[in-house]
Amino acid sequence: MSEALREIGGIAQARFPGCAGELVFDRGQATLQAGRDSLLELLAWLRDDSDCLFKQLVDVTAVDRPERELRFDVIYNLLSLRHNHRLRVKVAVGEEMPLASCFPVFSAAFWLEREVWDMYGIYFSGHPDLRRILTDYGFEGHPQRKDFPLTGHVEMRYDEDEKRVVYEPVKLSQAFRSFDYLSPWEGSLDVLPGDEKAAAGDADADNG
Repeated sequence: MSEALREIGGIAQARFPGCAGELVFDRGQATLQAGRDSLLELLAWLRDDSDCLFKQLVDVTAVDRPERELRFDVIYNLLSLRHNHRLRVKVAVGEEMPLASCFPVFSAAFWLEREVWDMYGIYFSGHPDLRRILTDYGFEGHPQRKDFPLTGHVEMRYDEDEKRVVYEPVKLSQAFRSFDYLSPWEGSLDVLPGDEKAAAGDADADNG
């Protein structure tokens, strides 16, 4: 199987020199490094060529690496049922770089690219309806970016006076609380029922 995928990778590099790059194997998974230029042509060839037939787009996801100039890796997971092959196509893009939507090649990308846009803010040019799919319409930011605050920007609550859900800036003020034996970090000074037996056992061991 790996030899067949290596052959596909070599042919892809020859046919799409400006797009297809190195084919990398890691833990039995083949990943084809690719560029933005001619990406749709590459994906169409992987779908239609008789030696490939990657007709199923299983998933589109992304990885955020904010320390890099090209911050994001967009990853297409492809499956060939005919040949029982799986292939990842990985494309590096910057924060403000649009990436061509692969919806014309794989209709399944319609929902998958909306999720990547919502979570990471990666813009897919040519997508017929690119809008949020998991967060609310007025949501601020993209939650899967590594610089997104863990608390979020707003919090929601039900307002009894207005009889509706309202959104407010996050407030993290917290008064001191006594956890009464529930804190795993600080033990209680009080003797709990049964502790006197442990203390007595320790004393007997010392005397023995």
